Amino acid sequence: MQYMPATLLAKQKEVREDGSMIEIVLWEVPEPVPPCQHTFKYRLYFGAAGVCRVRYDNERGKGDHRHIDEREEAYRFTTVEQLLADFESDVRNWSPS
Repeated sequence: MQYMPATLLAKQKEVREDGSMIEIVLWEVPEPVPPCQHTFKYRLYFGAAGVCRVRYDNERGKGDHRHIDEREEAYRFTTVEQLLADFESDVRNWSPS
């Protein structure tokens, strides 16, 4: 397996008073991760007690997608700024089903 050189753009972890956690990791890669058309690799996570509540990520073969609790759906990536705004909105609006 060959790894591409990448530039780390953001890596942040926040543990909130209620015990929930937000973690953001964002890389710029020299070539898109198929089937993505953009040159970013990311993992945005919100969870509590080891349970994922909201996650956005892109992986080889799956492309851009998000998880809301147990539901997984495609995500239409446009810009890094919009990705972060969409994630923040989903975290802010998340509530137990």
